[in-house]
Amino acid sequence: MTPAYAVRRRPLWRRLLRGLSFALLAWVVVTWLAVLLLRFVPPPTSAFMIDRRASALVHDEHDFRLRYQWTPYERVSPELPIALVAGEDQKFPTHHGFDLKAIADALDEADEGERLRGASTISQQTAKNLFLWGGRSFVRKGLEAYFTVLLELTWPKRRILEVYLNVAEFGDGIYGAQAAAQQFFRKDAAQLGAHEAALLAAVLPNPKKLHADRPSAYVQRHSDWISRQVRQLGGPSYLAR
Repeated sequence: MTPAYAVRRRPLWRRLLRGLSFALLAWVVVTWLAVLLLRFVPPPTSAFMIDRRASALVHDEHDFRLRYQWTPYERVSPELPIALVAGEDQKFPTHHGFDLKAIADALDEADEGERLRGASTISQQTAKNLFLWGGRSFVRKGLEAYFTVLLELTWPKRRILEVYLNVAEFGDGIYGAQAAAQQFFRKDAAQLGAHEAALLAAVLPNPKKLHADRPSAYVQRHSDWISRQVRQLGGPSYLAR
């Protein structure tokens, strides 16, 4: 006979659900704390940098050297942030992490048989570069959306752009405005001119193959287009509104 004081065990599914709930809560707390910390602390590295270092080790790239030097927003030429926005995400100051029209347009083009193109905002690219890996899986895109929401809720727009221009890859193993300016133009990021900034923004679609210091015809055309977009937006003052 079962004692009257015996405690009835919860069903297995309830215990599993409870465990999953705690795990999900812990994930949200840990990731949000990481995002909150990086609002104030310069990222010492990024997921993409770690992946590139690992790739160099696996493939015995003995001459590989990763270049990255954090540079505050105010020590970067104002020509570079506006060039990045003009080339990558012109609605950056006003959207909340996602450009829904760009996503819809990309899906419509895919439905018509065209290759599915990216429609990532600067916020999404910052989240991906900092915390995730490359590729197009649904899992990664879901995590990218999650971290994008955290960034938009926790960081001001200027911080998102500051981190982006520091962790974006401008060449193989060359991350951030300062490393790119020194590598390609032999100057500090604060000294970049409008044309140089446009060239750097133009290589972002494929920084391992495109070169800001030796621009191909494509890079030159794309940088000219970016320069026109910058002028139409009103120049660096567009980001101060």
